[in-house]
Amino acid sequence: MKTTFMANSGNVERKWFVVDAEGQILGRLAAEVAKILRGKHKPTFTPHVDTGDFVIVINADKVKLTGKKLIQKTYFHHSGYPGGSTFTQAGHMLEKRPERVVEMAVRGMLPKNKLGAQMYRKLNVYAGAEHPHQAQKPEVLKLDIR
Repeated sequence: MKTTFMANSGNVERKWFVVDAEGQILGRLAAEVAKILRGKHKPTFTPHVDTGDFVIVINADKVKLTGKKLIQKTYFHHSGYPGGSTFTQAGHMLEKRPERVVEMAVRGMLPKNKLGAQMYRKLNVYAGAEHPHQAQKPEVLKLDIR
């Protein structure tokens, strides 16, 4: 009788991937990156174990938003104090902190629990084309999204 393979933290092999966000649509990019962080692209995917790989996203400042999202999409933050609500337009945030736009989009597509937080820590986003992870020998990942 064969048994079903269940991955655990001891037998997970992790790779490093570089994704270029230049000209990519934000939501489609985030969905693909979340899939890699989660490990769903591997045949050894196990839902209750972090089997995903590390992802480096470069050129986050050149990501595209379709339609009127630059003006109409808002990000909400609350300080915790009465009247501490802050709303920021996507276009303004893309100017000030473009890494944050990609990070928030990917984080929203990961599980909302401790396992999702562990997966999120494997994401590295940079506004420009340079990154400090050359020692990990990351593979360039060409995403086929439209």
